[in-house]
Amino acid sequence: MTAGTRKIAVIGAGIVGVSAAIWLQRDGHDVVLIDRAGPGEGTSFGNGGVLASCSVVPVTVPGLVGKAPRMLFDPSQPLFLKWGYLPRLAPWLIRYLSHANATAVKRRAAALAPIIGDSLAEHQALSAGTGAERWVVPSDYVFLYDNRAHFQGDAFGWSVRKEHGFAWDILEGGAFADYDPAFGPAMDYAVRLKNHGRIADPGRYVKDLAAHVERGGGRIVIGEASDIAREGGRVTGVRVGGETIACDAAVVATGVWSRPLAGKLGIDVPLETERGYHLDLWEPSIMPRAPVMIASGKFVATPMEGRLRLAGIVEFGGLTAAPSRAAFALLKRNVEAAIPGIRWKETTEWMGHRPSVADSIPVIGEVPGVKGAILGFGHDHVGLTGGPKTGRLISQLVSRRNPNIDLAPYAPTRFR
Repeated sequence: MTAGTRKIAVIGAGIVGVSAAIWLQRDGHDVVLIDRAGPGEGTSFGNGGVLASCSVVPVTVPGLVGKAPRMLFDPSQPLFLKWGYLPRLAPWLIRYLSHANATAVKRRAAALAPIIGDSLAEHQALSAGTGAERWVVPSDYVFLYDNRAHFQGDAFGWSVRKEHGFAWDILEGGAFADYDPAFGPAMDYAVRLKNHGRIADPGRYVKDLAAHVERGGGRIVIGEASDIAREGGRVTGVRVGGETIACDAAVVATGVWSRPLAGKLGIDVPLETERGYHLDLWEPSIMPRAPVMIASGKFVATPMEGRLRLAGIVEFGGLTAAPSRAAFALLKRNVEAAIPGIRWKETTEWMGHRPSVADSIPVIGEVPGVKGAILGFGHDHVGLTGGPKTGRLISQLVSRRNPNIDLAPYAPTRFR
């Protein structure tokens, strides 16, 4: 350790926390990585695997308020609610739906573009020399619509993407069939975006990155952080079980579990879990050539190591309720409709928790009045996509370097 080295505790070993740990080590710091279940075991394990740079448009688009009630009662729609959770959810949900307007969408897109807009390059830079680079695969990203009219119904979202420099090709009818014959004739209007990517095994990817942190001298602690110790307005440690792990700075990057820790630092973030689902279809008979967003079902089909992953669904139901069988059944029905004749040998199921802030913008920044406390969480559907850039920004803050983007949109204090 040199005179400039500081000991940094990173709470959360998903993609954001592990990315921060790697960049902190590269900046010369001593890192302790703390996670309640271990690296890559939470949301980062089960995400859709797409490096979705174009996903600057949030769920809360104009018109959602009118559509949502009908969607909840339609078993073919990817929106679910555990009704017993509604009283607890309601205050957050009201704030969330208040952002379903054009102004808020454009504000969110402007905030997300610097975080996710160059995701493939950020992942390549993060993983270089770690042993995890083998999981990063450059690819197209395709949005598949039933027809031209279906696509035109999403015109507002595509106009927002265009404003942020995204370009695409249209593949219609036979042109799309020539590009990827995996899909049935019922959907023949595709939007192809180049310069995207995918992670061939998200769980293994994060674990391999964490193993690189450990090989570099980092310590990995399995346990739940309950508080951040302070003295004289400065971070001195992180409490994990009966132990206080001494540190000079602490990073809170534990996804939806970040809110209690942020609250103890004086920051009240309107954060909820968007429960997401995936099915892994092992050894499928048909494999798409690139990740595809099936617009009719709002789910992604991503080629992965040995399997096809179907990921999607938005469910509000808190952290403790059991998964909904109907959500898994909907994913299965949707892929069988999209890829007629597909067969596979084995199915594995997963449900996890996307950390969703009411304004759909992550919280990234220093905590005022607590030197050494930094927050980095709340990326909802783009945690994997934005993890490396967020980790780099966190390291810049810890190392007292000016980040190369304006962090004001992500300020932890913006909810006061």
